[in-house]
Amino acid sequence: MNLADTPVTDNRHHHRFELTVDGKLNIVAYQLVDDETLALTHTEVDPSLEGQGVGSHLVKGVLEFVERNNLKIVPLCPFVSTYLKRHPDWNRVVSTAYSVNDF
Repeated sequence: MNLADTPVTDNRHHHRFELTVDGKLNIVAYQLVDDETLALTHTEVDPSLEGQGVGSHLVKGVLEFVERNNLKIVPLCPFVSTYLKRHPDWNRVVSTAYSVNDF
């Protein structure tokens, strides 16, 4: 499985980022907080793909999208929070205007 060539897309209609791997949909759900901030609420990886780096690739793709579009995030999802702890350089996209305690 080559995840490097697999894009993460924003499905605004469903308020989620999507990554399809081997025909299986994986998502990071979000809520709009304001025009510049997304609350990342839930990450879901197909059980058959768990432990293969799909979740990490998905979250990294979300964070790259957020940065490209000059957005900020509030990491409400435990998986996203854990990813940020392991990759603290991405804290640059975490909102300073909102915290998880605001929700």
